[in-house]
Amino acid sequence: MSAVRNAAAITILGTLHGYREWWGHSGLVGVLALIVINKAGGLIYNRTFGDGLNQLNTNDYLVLAGTFHGVHAITARLNPLKGLLNAQHQQQQQAAAAAAASAGGAAVPTRPDPPSGLEVLESENFRLQCFNTLTGTKFLLFTDTMQANVDVAMRRVYDLYSDYVMKNPFYQLEMPIRCETFDRKLNSYIREINSSR
Repeated sequence: MSAVRNAAAITILGTLHGYREWWGHSGLVGVLALIVINKAGGLIYNRTFGDGLNQLNTNDYLVLAGTFHGVHAITARLNPLKGLLNAQHQQQQQAAAAAAASAGGAAVPTRPDPPSGLEVLESENFRLQCFNTLTGTKFLLFTDTMQANVDVAMRRVYDLYSDYVMKNPFYQLEMPIRCETFDRKLNSYIREINSSR
């Protein structure tokens, strides 16, 4: 099992290592890039925020999104504590059912947490933070290694997505994001983060 986990990490690091020049910048930038992947593994949004970053072509972004989606799916299945967690969840449900039966009510079943998969990947050049929504959309935020509060920034990016993309009546789910308001608000927010450094 650890061999499969190591192979998955080597695959994603090898793919990202091929893009090392993309991160070739002088000095600290903060937030470098954002990639959004739909639940099928398709690239639906990408944006770079550093002025000195080398630009990838569209095919490179598609390869990066597909590779990450595959590795994320593999790592979501690799959980050495899965049996223990399932046993604990069943014990909690049985205890809740027993308590509800003694109180004369019906127990409300609870759901276990979904498997998370790859959440953070750090290298000497950058840090990749993944936020996986309940619908399967993945937000990949690339930052420099010294960036603080990446999870707060990721939550704000998701809030902007919810407010300006998902509430847009012309946006179709799982399709590329083409929303000028989202672009403007996102650029403003990332500029604020990067200028505060």
